[in-house]
Amino acid sequence: MASDALTGGFADAPTEAARAFRAAMNAMAFPGRIQPITGGQGPAPLSPAAATLLLTLCDPETPLYLAGAHDTQAVRDWVTFHTGAPLVGASEAMFAVGGWEALQPVSAFAIGTSDYPDRAATLIVESAALEQAGSTLTGPGIKETATFSLPEPEVFAANAARFPLGWDAYFTCGDRLAALPRSTKVS
Repeated sequence: MASDALTGGFADAPTEAARAFRAAMNAMAFPGRIQPITGGQGPAPLSPAAATLLLTLCDPETPLYLAGAHDTQAVRDWVTFHTGAPLVGASEAMFAVGGWEALQPVSAFAIGTSDYPDRAATLIVESAALEQAGSTLTGPGIKETATFSLPEPEVFAANAARFPLGWDAYFTCGDRLAALPRSTKVS
């Protein structure tokens, strides 16, 4: 294991993990709202926001899929050291991280079952930019409407139509994130 796998974790784990968890939950509670998240720094190509989410949400019981350019030895070593999350294929993952194109086909990810809708995957979509423009969002956590730039709005609309089944998504760029839970309607 390379020595750079040992760096990039939380400096003050209890405080930074609590702040990061709150940011992650606020993002899900207010779909499409862009906000900062800090604390982690993983190897390239992981953004600080994605690294912080992995540190916060993954552990030895949360299988993780690394998609495309994110599936490198440096990222694998970093994830293993800092989270202990088992690295698996897309169909077995509870979390997945990568660019939107690399995460295709999204039909490979778990959407839960009628008895256990919580057994769905959460996608961490690394993005070049996050903008509060584009697709119109409605649903829980949104007063009337919100807007957010989605890579393929029709895919997210189809995912929402399956609610309570479907996957959830975080979008990360630099040290910022936004989220789109499966309950959010997209038009």
